Amino acid sequence: MSKPIRRTVFALILLVLFSGCTTVVVNYVIDPTFENLQQQTDLNLVCEGAPSFLLIIDSLIVSNPQSLKMLMAGTQAYASYTAVLAECNRDERMGQLSLKAKKYGLTLLGLFPKFRENVEKPVTEFENAISGFNKNDVDALFWGGYGWATNIMHQDGSPAALADLLKIEQIMLKVVELEDTYYNGAAHLFLGVYYGSRPSMYGGQPEKSRQHFEKALAISNHQFLAVQVAFAENYARMTFDRDLYGKLLQEVVDFPLESRPELSLTNQVAKRKARRLLDQIDDFF
Repeated sequence: MSKPIRRTVFALILLVLFSGCTTVVVNYVIDPTFENLQQQTDLNLVCEGAPSFLLIIDSLIVSNPQSLKMLMAGTQAYASYTAVLAECNRDERMGQLSLKAKKYGLTLLGLFPKFRENVEKPVTEFENAISGFNKNDVDALFWGGYGWATNIMHQDGSPAALADLLKIEQIMLKVVELEDTYYNGAAHLFLGVYYGSRPSMYGGQPEKSRQHFEKALAISNHQFLAVQVAFAENYARMTFDRDLYGKLLQEVVDFPLESRPELSLTNQVAKRKARRLLDQIDDFF
């Protein structure tokens, strides 16, 4: 970490520790910083600067362990940074950071009594855990579930992880029920991956996958590029549809980042991945 960044982090941590109002810190430091990171097209800058941001958030959560706003910020930050680690050439950190995303995500969901009381119950009874959420809680429900899922993505398919994934499926279906347009239709994106990532003979449901991906594309107006990349990887490749695969990935490569500046980081990562997948198209088909 460079000296200027270290000094900035130290100053911000002091502000966190000695401020009488965490809301001020969140509103004037955390939210603007997270928004700025999302607008970055310089991935090297994000790779260098994001760990400092995570340190600040950790300090805030230690001071306010039951703050919904801070737990939401922590879950978003750790889940988002884990998603870009491959582009930072720090794959070895994914497992550890995804554990923090899960921890904050489950703590966030645990602020809701019904979830806290029912989260450990079998999948068949898990509906009780999410029955208390309403439309006003969609942001916490989605990010809590996504933080949990981030960790499962970096596990080895253990029975416990697979059981947890069934619970996260229910969370995302609840998000779709309450507000399916939330965060560019990200719950549909998750479900598209979930239903499409396995061949039909192993329980995959390609038709459900296609429907959710198409819904996410419509909601995002084809501008949340992670949808096209996931659609190509988890549906087109799995159904051996080379034309659709190439079309989706080329759409990502051709997309002008400046048309959705608030999605610049996510879309930049998607563009890099799309180029790699297009280069490998003959290996898959």
